[in-house]
Amino acid sequence: MLDRILKIDKEILVFLNNLGNEHWDPFWLFVTNQFNWAPVFILIFFLIIKSFGWKRGGFMILSMIILVAFSDQFTNFIKNYTQRLRPNNDPEIDHLLRTLINPQSFSFMSGHATTSTFFIIYTTLLLKGKYKYSALLLFFPVLFSYSRLYLGVHFPIDIIVGITVGTILGNLYFTLYKKIDKVSFAK
Repeated sequence: MLDRILKIDKEILVFLNNLGNEHWDPFWLFVTNQFNWAPVFILIFFLIIKSFGWKRGGFMILSMIILVAFSDQFTNFIKNYTQRLRPNNDPEIDHLLRTLINPQSFSFMSGHATTSTFFIIYTTLLLKGKYKYSALLLFFPVLFSYSRLYLGVHFPIDIIVGITVGTILGNLYFTLYKKIDKVSFAK
C-alpha cells in the first residue's frame, strides 16, 4: 500500500514539474528564495508593531523568530530521521524532472512548506480582526510550497504533510502564545 502511494506521489510530481517551462523558471526561482520575501516579513513586523505597540509587538516578533528556529530544527530532525531522497536525487525519476536547483539534503517533509505555513498561520491569527485582508497572507505558503514542486526538489506528500504540520503547529503555537501573553501583559 505504501509503495503504491509513493509511486503515485512520484507520478504526480513528474506531471506537475513538467508543466513548467523556461519562460516561468525565473519567476519560480525568485519565489522559492526566502530572502526575496523580506518585504512581506517587514510588512508583517510593521503591522504587528502598529497593532500592538513596541513592547507587546516586540514580544510577538521574538516569538516569531523562535517559531522559525523551532520549525527549521524540527523539519531537519524529521528529514534526517526519514531520509527520503529528494526527487532531484532519486535515480528512479531524476531524469524525468526539470530541475533548476540541486539541493542534497533529504526531502520529507518540506521545510519551506512547514515553516512558511507555521509562520503565516500564526501571523494571521495574531492579526485576525485587525486588518481586513490579512488572510491574503495565506497565499504566501501556497506559492512558496508550489515552487518546490515546480523546481523538482520535493514530492507532493512532502508539501502536503509540511502544510498540515505547519497548520497544526501554527494553531498550537498561537494557543500557547495567548496563554503567555495573558500572563505577561495582564492589565
